[in-house]
Amino acid sequence: MRIFLNDDAHDVEAGTLAAALERLGFGGRKIATAVNGRFVPAPSRETVKLAEGDRVEVVAPMQGG
Repeated sequence: MRIFLNDDAHDVEAGTLAAALERLGFGGRKIATAVNGRFVPAPSRETVKLAEGDRVEVVAPMQGG
């Protein structure tokens, strides 16, 4: 299925947000996620099912000032 990760199209076979993140190289990283504009807490990623055309946003924390 095709999803959009931070506005870039990706073809993934993953059914859940957690599986897609793993396949796209975000596994184990401290990140914030949203699907179609709705925040998804880390513990919920295993249960959030993705569908064709979903828009996933990933934000990594930055340090500095």
